[in-house]
Amino acid sequence: MTPHKQRILTQSVRSTAARVTRPPVLGQWFSVALFGMCGVAAFGLVANTAPELVPTPSMVVLDLPRPIVSVVDANAAGYWREDRIRRGDTIGRVLARLGVDDPAALEFLRTDLSARALYQLRPGKPLSVETDDDGQLLTLRFVTGDGQRLSIVRDGERLAASTAPAPAEIRWKMATGEIRTSLFGAADAAGLPDAVTLQMADVFAGDIDFYLDLRRGDRFTVVYEMRYVDGEPIGPGRIVAAEFENRGRSIRAFLWRDDDGGEDYYTADGAPSRKAFLRSPMEFSRVTSGFSGARLHPILQTWRAHKGVDYAAPSGTPVRATGNAKVSFAGKQGGYGNVIELQHRGAHSTLYAHLSRFAPQVKPGARVAQGEVIGYVGQTGWATGPHLHYEFRVGNDQRNPLTVALPSGEPLAPAHQLAFAARAAPAAAQLVLARELAGALVAFGGD
Repeated sequence: MTPHKQRILTQSVRSTAARVTRPPVLGQWFSVALFGMCGVAAFGLVANTAPELVPTPSMVVLDLPRPIVSVVDANAAGYWREDRIRRGDTIGRVLARLGVDDPAALEFLRTDLSARALYQLRPGKPLSVETDDDGQLLTLRFVTGDGQRLSIVRDGERLAASTAPAPAEIRWKMATGEIRTSLFGAADAAGLPDAVTLQMADVFAGDIDFYLDLRRGDRFTVVYEMRYVDGEPIGPGRIVAAEFENRGRSIRAFLWRDDDGGEDYYTADGAPSRKAFLRSPMEFSRVTSGFSGARLHPILQTWRAHKGVDYAAPSGTPVRATGNAKVSFAGKQGGYGNVIELQHRGAHSTLYAHLSRFAPQVKPGARVAQGEVIGYVGQTGWATGPHLHYEFRVGNDQRNPLTVALPSGEPLAPAHQLAFAARAAPAAAQLVLARELAGALVAFGGD
């Protein structure tokens, strides 16, 4: 039988600045919410960045899948209802709105410790119940704040509660923003969760110092995972693809997950996005003293070479290993105070000084990973205030960590190239779409 085709009248959107072309989407359905279309919009806007949109009608023909029809035993089926928690609600009030008339169930919910999660009622969260003809509770489902699904099920006259990780649906979301004041300011304006912003800073940390290198007008575009349970967002996942335009250059990165669960980021041609070293040992900080051949020492008051970079930060600020390494030294070292020295691959080593304390796992001979917290900012040794002194060495020579050419990481294995290209293609298409829509926040289904 020839599949029945349904015709749907939509609007295509064209910008006076650039034509928006829908890129190919592989193996997935997605929908776009645009201002002025269908009365629904979800935006992550950076002010004055969206092009003027002029709707023009066009016809789109879609092959819609036929619904799956299943037979339900009418004698065993109850009535499902759902409502959302309102401010000031009690569990009894919510169940009454849902048609539950079951004193035994209310008593169970009040006294059973396993049902206590129901009393953490946050406005807006959904609660679903199944009842029989008389309002007796058969099933109750509620997703807690930590992503656990609480289920209460009746078996005869007995009620039992259980919790299990709620099955999460992964959808892709995307956002674009422009730097006006800071990375976090632009990310907030674009509706980007802080966890995703920190991931973006980490992905591009080898190419961009997010304190020194950002310029007004720099732009970013991100495609990231959002986890949903029963249609409700429970938190972001990993960045799938990202692009950052900084000082006139464009840098892209795509996520690769191998069969063993390992993750890393690569450019479109499989080159490593992450350098073997981070540009800075701290996520966000301020350089107070740069690399110099002659500097007036603040304590000794003599002119000396300063073969590292000083980062000002409050005591206790985490310090990261800038590359995978083995701890070669962790202890006190004269004017440096508490020091960690790391030996990296080849002739590279790094030093972190004036620390208040070390991370518990940092001991000579221990292995640390790039980005792992190894210590905390302090004021030990010859220091006039809390800060980190950081050195990057090649052999026995200190190099300026802000300007030295950092070695690349390991490239993607040739055996994974084809699979990586197939996974990166739809993500790259969404980067283009997000940039063309200039600020719209779009949600669609993903693998």
